[in-house]
Amino acid sequence: MPDQVARLQGDLTPTGALRAGNADGSIPAWNGGISQPPEGYQPGMVHPDPFVGEKPLFRINGANAREYASHLTPGQLAMLDKYGDSYFLEVYPTHRSAAFPQRIYDKTAANGMTGHLTQDGEGVLDVAEGFPFPFPESGRELIWNHKLKYKGLGSVRQINLINATARGDYQSVKIRMEVMSQYHQPGATLESIDNRLLYVMQTIESPARLAGTLVLVHESVNQALQPRNVWTFNPSQRRVIRAPNVAYDNPSTATDGLSVSDMADMFNGAMDRFDWTLQGRREIYVPYNAYRAHGSDADYQDMVLPGHLDPTPLRYELHRVWVVEATLREGSRHINPRRTYYLDEDSYQILLVEHYDARGRLWRFSEAHPIMYYEVPALWTTLETHHDLQSGRYVSYRQDNRNGVAQFDMDLSASQFSPQALRRKGRR
Repeated sequence: MPDQVARLQGDLTPTGALRAGNADGSIPAWNGGISQPPEGYQPGMVHPDPFVGEKPLFRINGANAREYASHLTPGQLAMLDKYGDSYFLEVYPTHRSAAFPQRIYDKTAANGMTGHLTQDGEGVLDVAEGFPFPFPESGRELIWNHKLKYKGLGSVRQINLINATARGDYQSVKIRMEVMSQYHQPGATLESIDNRLLYVMQTIESPARLAGTLVLVHESVNQALQPRNVWTFNPSQRRVIRAPNVAYDNPSTATDGLSVSDMADMFNGAMDRFDWTLQGRREIYVPYNAYRAHGSDADYQDMVLPGHLDPTPLRYELHRVWVVEATLREGSRHINPRRTYYLDEDSYQILLVEHYDARGRLWRFSEAHPIMYYEVPALWTTLETHHDLQSGRYVSYRQDNRNGVAQFDMDLSASQFSPQALRRKGRR
């Protein structure tokens, strides 16, 4: 949309959000976000909270939830109703902290002039490096913005995963995650990266029964043209095998069946089993600026409660979000025939998801708690939790404040993400 590109320097932010705040000022105007680390910050530190000392404006719980229902989602209301006094939302002042490098802004503006979907919607064309659709007109375009969101060029994260029972008992899994983004490399084009979006190497480090299990993913941009390639290394067999089923609704590694493959980072992978309908914008209390959770040194035994994590260190703010409804296409199969996604207007990060079962009942509710990794800069999640509302169980992961903070300045190469590299790594 060449005639609209000038708006990215005017009434829209460089990523396409409304620059102005809302009518009553409870959502402020975007003023550039947090694009620089605070004084004294060094890479590898737990990220200091830019809003330390702020107090909650109010608390939403089961008793007063209906008063705030216009700014809540069905999943949030279900959680508040199910867990009574133990679960609540602490609502803080809103800060539109999302920011990205100038290169990403420049490339997003260029994409706004040329970018478009493939005929089947399973790929993007004539885009590079930035968000593909700064003027989204459909649910598919919004989900593509989420999938192609900038998260750095090369990163290593120590992901701590908790599988919790309805009683609050839990098992913990420690995973090392190495990610290299091909799409965001300076000068990259869809042709030069040969349809490769990113590479992922996942290493389970504990518990002992899973330690040494490796998963390698070559994620495609257009998955209809070329599905993702996945290889695994099982330490007991000491060999690499192809794993074509790491997609859609197949159970995620080490999550005890509480999460499926396309739920990681709230949504990933092929979109072809669903129709994606844009429902418009809403103002919702969403997880945001989760520095207190990121900086928490609480033990898991203090954080894990029956049905949910301790809500005390979690932070919610009023933000504008895009709402996208995904409904199963005729002839397709998925354990969730319907899902509702809520995407942050400023970053396109999916923050909330409601997953429905085959009978149309709300089954799972997912939350992503983001911070600004201001040294990158990029907004991404420090914590992600998927609740099973029917069983009372949940899985929570990332928790990257423990065992080392995420590093985004890693000099990684494609050769480190080959099946041969996987084999060498597994046999050490």
